[in-house]
Parts: sequence; structure tokens; C-alpha cells
Amino acid sequence: MNRTKSGQAGANLLAVRSHNAALVLDLLRGAGAEGISRLELAEGTGLTPQAVSKITARLREEGLATEAGHRASTGGKPRTVLRLVPDAGHAVGVHLDRDELRAVLVDLDGVVVGERRGALDLGAGAGAVLEVVARETTGLVADVLGGAGPADAGSLLGIGVALPGPLDHTRGVLHRVTGFPQWDGFPLRDALAERLGLPVVVDKDTNAAALGLSVAGEGGSFAYLHLGTGLGAGLVIGGSVHRGPRTGAGEFGHQVVQLDGPPCECGNQGCVEALCLAAVGRGDTREAARVLGVAAGNLVGLLDFDRVLLGGRTVAAAPEAFTGGVAEVLAARTRRESVLGGTVPVRLAPGGDRVVAEGAAQLLLAPLFGRADG
Repeated sequence: MNRTKSGQAGANLLAVRSHNAALVLDLLRGAGAEGISRLELAEGTGLTPQAVSKITARLREEGLATEAGHRASTGGKPRTVLRLVPDAGHAVGVHLDRDELRAVLVDLDGVVVGERRGALDLGAGAGAVLEVVARETTGLVADVLGGAGPADAGSLLGIGVALPGPLDHTRGVLHRVTGFPQWDGFPLRDALAERLGLPVVVDKDTNAAALGLSVAGEGGSFAYLHLGTGLGAGLVIGGSVHRGPRTGAGEFGHQVVQLDGPPCECGNQGCVEALCLAAVGRGDTREAARVLGVAAGNLVGLLDFDRVLLGGRTVAAAPEAFTGGVAEVLAARTRRESVLGGTVPVRLAPGGDRVVAEGAAQLLLAPLFGRADG
């Protein structure tokens, strides 16, 4: 078994040819429009040239790869270079917030080629929410790819849905979504897959955003903190999304920081989410940022992240106040604790208010390129 430059293992075995194809596809995507030669693919994956030739031939037959011209070689005839065909596959990413739906259609490069958004009442019941998701998804796909429904679009790989937790990512079953206990036990993945006739993956909004950010190039270990109508975290450790065995990781907003504090919708008292949103509600952004910073400091102190990324509509309404306020608290804590390596950077997450929806689409796309944590 050979080791690739990225640390992934490539093996010349039919039993794992899908894994090897994912390694090749990832390098093709990374090469962009300029393309990459078969020899470079072999060097990058650790596979033999013969194995790479078989994989690329199959990818070309499936329309996922095509020739991108020729490149001069050090000897012999010029090398043919190959590139990914971005529009050979698409995925829909849906962000279900408590009061809004946003859906995006992305190609294999992760580029958004279509978008829809509209009002949503997550408390209206499963039937009503499914109807909105189906309508908006169907309309979005028809606008861009045509067809009578999503299942008619041949390049559509499936739909990723991201929403507040807690939930079971593996089975696609919701638990007691904070503020909406009526969703407890609802099999959202299977219900939506049956409705639309396509594969569906369900995950927490913060996990989806963290995955999308990681795929887009945020390396190492980082925490994505999402402050919108609620507060949660997506945790990336060593390049992989950390969900925990029950998808329970990242319930960041429900750490208690004030004993006997104000009640939270989760049933506890003094949760970060309750304190932070209360400060936002009375217009005290500085206090909200301070509370968020204290909670972020607890997280960084526990898991030693490289950086903290902030997102969500509440952060977007006062980005400088939140990034500056959180950074100030983290810097003060670093000085007190004499942490080696300096302060932990705090900045806005790239992608703006589409970061969760785009990450939801990566729940489908990431495994195609060898990201098992998709």
C-alpha cells in the first residue's frame, strides 16, 4: 500500500477502486482548468500509472473528466492533461433555519450556480416544512437544470439538509431541536428522500458549515461559531469534522456559564445562547460579544484550536463588534495563561450568509472527493 502526499492511502485493488477514484478526482479538482497529467496523478496518489489510466478512462466515460490539452515533457511526446468537468455533477444544499430557508445548487467545483431563499416556520410541523423544502428544491433544480423534478436531473447527486440540532447524522433523525421539541424522533432524511426520489443527507447547520469551510481550504483545526437565531459550533480537528458518536459535539450554545442564570429553551439555566441572545435583544452588542468570547475561550482552552471563525446573521449585523470583542477576550485569556504560540486569530468565516447552505451541499460532494467526514 502506498501513501499519497496528503497522507491518504491509495491501493491498486478493485475492492477499493472507488476510494482510488476519489483520490484522482480530488487532484483533478485541485488542478483546475489547467488540468493535470496522468503521471502527476500517479505521483500524487501513489497509484501505478496503469491504475491511474484505468481510473481516468472510467471517469472520462462517465463524463467526470475530459482532456485539457497537452503539456511539454522532458522527453518523448507531450503529455495529455486532464481536468474535471464541473457541470457533470451537482448537489443541492438546504439550510433550514428557524424562520428561513436558503437553498443553493452547486457544481463539482463547489461553485454556486443557483440559489433560492424564503420564509420558513420550523415550528409549523413536518408536513408543512417538507412541502416548502420540496417546492423550493424542485423550483431551484428546474430553473438551472430543467426537468419536471429533481429526480429527472441526471447530474444531480442528491440533497444535503442542514438545520439546528441536536440530531442523529448517521440515521438522519431529528432529536429535540432547541425550541421545537415536536421534531423529536422525526426521520427527516428518509421522509425527504421518499418525497424527492433522491439521496438525502442530514446534519447540523454548524457541522455542515465547518465541512464546507474545510473543503474550501480552511486547514488544520478550527472552531466555527454560528450566532443567528441560536448559537452552535462546528469543530474541525486535524482536518476532519468532529461530530462525536451521537452527533452531539458542537452543542456550544448550551454550555452553562452562569449558575442559576436566565432559563434557556433547552431546559437549563445560564446557557451561553440564552445570555448572548438576551444581550443582542436589548441592543448590547458589546456584552453579547464578550459572552461569546468567554465561551470561545473555554473551547479554545479545551481543544487548542488554530483559529476561531464567526458566522451567522447576528454576527453579520455587527461583524467588527463581534470579531473584535471575541478576539479581545481571547487575547486577555492568552496573556493570563501564558499560552505558547501567541493569540488565537478570530475572523469572519468566508461565504457570508450562504456558508451553511454551501456546506450542506458538500455533505453530498465531499465523499466523492475522498472526504469521508462528509
